[in-house]
Amino acid sequence: QVPLVESGGGLVQAGGSLRLSCAASGRPSSTYAMGWFRLAPGKEREFVATISRSGSNTYYADSVKGRFTISRDNAKNRVYLQMNSLKPEDTAVYYCAAKATWDSITIATITHDYDYWGQGTQVTVSS
Repeated sequence: QVPLVESGGGLVQAGGSLRLSCAASGRPSSTYAMGWFRLAPGKEREFVATISRSGSNTYYADSVKGRFTISRDNAKNRVYLQMNSLKPEDTAVYYCAAKATWDSITIATITHDYDYWGQGTQVTVSS
């Protein structure tokens, strides 16, 4: 098990910024590719961003590319999602996820590729 705990969500005005954090415990997060997903009311869970074990490989959904940045600090067992230029359509519960991998470059964009999930943190962007 890899308990994941998200934090940093909140209410922000459109155009503002938030930084989400995901803390992993148990096995070192450096053994996992990590991802962020979001779930908005009435919609399916949506891929946001992913980062490889080493941090050398990242990938973003088109809807957030250029506005969001995923990063990780393996020494602290943390993954971050810096969200800038937020829009009302970014409103959702944001989830951190971990995928066990054997190499340093694997990333994943599909929900069922991930092994562990956090409980989520609410992000609300007002217009």
